Amino acid sequence: MIGQTVKEILLENEDHFLVDSENVATLQDTNTLEHAFLVLTNIGYSRIPVVDRDEKLVGSISLSMVVSEMITTKEIDPDLLAIKKVSEVMDQKVKCLQQPFDIEKTLNLLVDANFAHVVDSEGVFKGIVTRKEILKAVNHLVHELETRYHLENK
Repeated sequence: MIGQTVKEILLENEDHFLVDSENVATLQDTNTLEHAFLVLTNIGYSRIPVVDRDEKLVGSISLSMVVSEMITTKEIDPDLLAIKKVSEVMDQKVKCLQQPFDIEKTLNLLVDANFAHVVDSEGVFKGIVTRKEILKAVNHLVHELETRYHLENK
């Protein structure tokens, strides 16, 4: 459990945690894997969120997931990417956050991922919280804690 003082300092810049959905590359579940390959390679991210036509988060997809779909036992066939849809390959088990952020849950999700998806109560994709933004908050914490408080060993 995170102590209240630490939690308060970590959340001082909470308004900077969210990268708004308008600034996040996404794919639609109906896109082809060919389109997914182009998007993922052009933006340089290894994984991005997948939304449906109502902007609800339905999964995420990685470059390695797409690439594995064009590899057969005999050859690499990029034409296979035009046949399949993102919905057929994407990871549908996506853990999400909601605002206001539960900092402990956020930290736990970002141990194994570069970002965490943020949705509203209806499942509409609102953006992401990146490990980088949380590390900025941790950096702020380690620089502020001893300037604000006198710490003593128990």
